[in-house]
Amino acid sequence: MLLSPNLRGALFMVVAMIGFTLNDAITKVSSESMNMAQVMLIRGVFASLFVGLLAWQRGALALPGSMLQPMVAVRVAGEAGATVSFLVALAHLPIANVSAVLQALPLAVTMGAALVFNEGVGWRRWLAIAIGFAGVLIIVRPGFEGFSVYSLLALACVGCCAVRDLATKRIPQAIPTLLVSTTTALAMTMLGAALLLPMGGWAPMTGESTAFLALAAVLVVIGYQFIIMAMRVGDISFIAPFRYTALLWSILLGLSIFGDVPDLPMILGAIVIIGSGLYALYRERIVGRRKTAAESAGPDMAPDGI
Repeated sequence: MLLSPNLRGALFMVVAMIGFTLNDAITKVSSESMNMAQVMLIRGVFASLFVGLLAWQRGALALPGSMLQPMVAVRVAGEAGATVSFLVALAHLPIANVSAVLQALPLAVTMGAALVFNEGVGWRRWLAIAIGFAGVLIIVRPGFEGFSVYSLLALACVGCCAVRDLATKRIPQAIPTLLVSTTTALAMTMLGAALLLPMGGWAPMTGESTAFLALAAVLVVIGYQFIIMAMRVGDISFIAPFRYTALLWSILLGLSIFGDVPDLPMILGAIVIIGSGLYALYRERIVGRRKTAAESAGPDMAPDGI
């Protein structure tokens, strides 16, 4: 029996989230044997190679001067901050906790669009934003037992990703998406090389560890292809909520690989954030916005230049 376009889109979205979450898990495992700058460097080399070849095949590299466009530079800067803060947080926190905080990104993008671009946001969505960030505070739990300073890095990652996504909305349509992705991947590779010595220097690598990082890069590329397929076959309002399945996969991988058992504040905070995000998405559909926050936010709600 053939699936409807929306169900196929939802399935593609779920597959993409599995790919992105497996990438995060591999990254966290890799952090046990090398610093995160080395992870950025090695995985960036593979990602740049894969994305660059794809961009070349599709003719997206015909105008390399577009890499110097100001909004592309702002996007890369936001991605750089997001990547560093995300990887350091991921190395020190349970993968599910980091994933849960990142679920607030669509709300942050909505808030940023209102404050920076003066896009109309009604009181209901402002309330959803406030409640969503209250959920973040439940997870971060500042001032309470169980607080980790690395939780603030996960929150900083949300802010940097919001800058990235808001800048993306201002990149001229004439600049191919694959050119922007290639630029970002190359920039993150160079950033990893620049941070290698400050973060502890090079650690010897085995063939297995190199292969794992190559696999992580492949998973990112596969994830993005399934995101594109999902957005093209179904309705955004139906498919976007399935991005939140990333949290489910993060919890399952955290349990099976790292033995991390989610605590009550993490679960409660995640429920509050996801509920707020779904309500904000519903309100955006009601008021007839052409492009929802869930669409403008990054595909896996995490740094994508790695």
